[in-house]
Amino acid sequence: LFQNGAEREHVTLASIQIARISFTAAVSTLAALALHFKSEQRDLMPSTLEGQITMEKTPSYFVTNHAPKRIHSMARDIKLIIVVRNPVTRAISDYTQTLSKKPEIPTFEVLAFKNRTLGLIDASWSALRIGIYALHLESWMQYFPLSQMHFVSGERLIVDPAGEMAKVQDFLGLKRIVTDKHFYFNKTKGFPCLKKPEDSSTPRCLGKSKGRTHP
Repeated sequence: LFQNGAEREHVTLASIQIARISFTAAVSTLAALALHFKSEQRDLMPSTLEGQITMEKTPSYFVTNHAPKRIHSMARDIKLIIVVRNPVTRAISDYTQTLSKKPEIPTFEVLAFKNRTLGLIDASWSALRIGIYALHLESWMQYFPLSQMHFVSGERLIVDPAGEMAKVQDFLGLKRIVTDKHFYFNKTKGFPCLKKPEDSSTPRCLGKSKGRTHP
């Protein structure tokens, strides 16, 4: 196809240049899409007036590697609230949730252990990895000081919801409005439910996916 090496070299360099231009264009497109997505996300957030606090809840943020950097670039003075619970209980709850949707999955023990005899767990299994809180916290501490984080005990939130909410309100610099009178314990679900003491409306409880009996 080529008469000499010079022509071959010329074509090769041209191909490299085209590939470089295509890659640069692709990166620029992705960057534009990212900025557009970020702008759309910001537009979806409600307007915050003076004296108000806007809150957004997404559990996967804590275990997503790029979340701390992105959130820091958007609002570096943000306050972070992390709800944690006993990692073993959390893993079993995670498994129970998946089992309800995929009853054919292996047993908890099969998924949790690399070697049951030696007691070696499989930390790559998401149900266990999510509960390695120190691992995920390292990423967040690269961008945010502990003073901007508040950890809520999932266990205490069940037995003393008003007490945990008092700490949250203090952390956010709010007056303690939510108190014991805003909760009642639902024995059927095993969780507290929210109620409005000023009216007789139906208390708001956690959905059907919460409070399942663990295997």
